Amino acid sequence: MKRILKILRGLIILLICLTSLLPFFILLILALNSSKRVFYEGNIFIPEFYWQNFLDAWNKSRIGTAMVNSAVITAGTLVLTIAAGGMAGYAIARYKTRFNKLVFGILLSCMMIPGIINTVPLYTLMRKLHAVNTLWGMVLVCSTLAMPSAVFIYTTFIEALPKELDEAAAIDGCTGMAVFWKIIFPVIRPATASFVILNGFGIWNNYAQAAFFLQSRAKQNIPQALSVFFQQFGGAKWNIMAATSAIAIVPVVIVFLIFQKQFIKGLTDGAMKG
Repeated sequence: MKRILKILRGLIILLICLTSLLPFFILLILALNSSKRVFYEGNIFIPEFYWQNFLDAWNKSRIGTAMVNSAVITAGTLVLTIAAGGMAGYAIARYKTRFNKLVFGILLSCMMIPGIINTVPLYTLMRKLHAVNTLWGMVLVCSTLAMPSAVFIYTTFIEALPKELDEAAAIDGCTGMAVFWKIIFPVIRPATASFVILNGFGIWNNYAQAAFFLQSRAKQNIPQALSVFFQQFGGAKWNIMAATSAIAIVPVVIVFLIFQKQFIKGLTDGAMKG
C-alpha cells in the first residue's frame, strides 16, 4: 500500500512538473517555427528550428536595451533595499523603543496597500525631483515599494538571533554599525535570499510603475518593451513574438540555475523562521 501511494505521489509530482513546463514548451515550438508554418499541421512536437526568428526579434524589439535597463533597476533596488532595510530591521529588532515599534507598525500597514495606489503622489514627487524617465528614479520607486517587505523579513530573522552575538562583538570594540555588517549580516544570509526570491523577480517584471515613470523607449524595461513590441505586431507574427519572449526569460532562468541552492535554502529557512 505504501509503495502504491509512493508511486501515485511521484506521478502527481511529475504531472505538476509537466503542466508547469507545457507553456514554455509551446513557447519554444512557436519561436522555432517560421511564419509560414501552421502550428497544428504536421508533427506539432517537432519545430522547424528556424533560428532567424531570434535574430529578427533581437533587432526589432530592442530587447537587449530593455534587459540592461531591467538589470540596472533590479540590481540597484536590491542593493539599496537590502542595505537600508537590513539596518532598519536590526535597529527595530534590537532596540524596542516606542518610536521603533511605531515605525514598524507603519511599515507593516504599508504592506497592505497595493503599490499602484501610491503611483499618483509618487509621480508628483518624482517630477519635482526630475526623476521621471530615469533609471535611478525607478530604483527609488521600486525601493520604496519593497522597503516594508525588507524591514519585516530582516526584523523577523534578527529577532531570532541571540543578543549575546551583539554583546560579544561590543566587548571586542565593535560599534553598532560594525556589529551589524561584520557579525549579524553574514549570519542572516537566508533572510537576504528570501527577500531576493520574494521581490527580485517582481522588480524585474515590474510594469505598473514602469509604465508611469519610464516613458522613453530607451529607458523601458523588459515588460514595457514586450508590450510595445506585441502591440506593434498585433498578433500577426506569433513566431517573432514567441522568440522575443524566449529571449526575455533567459536571464531569469540563468540566475535561477546559478543560485537555485541559495534560493531553496532561503525559502526553507524563511518557512522555519515563520
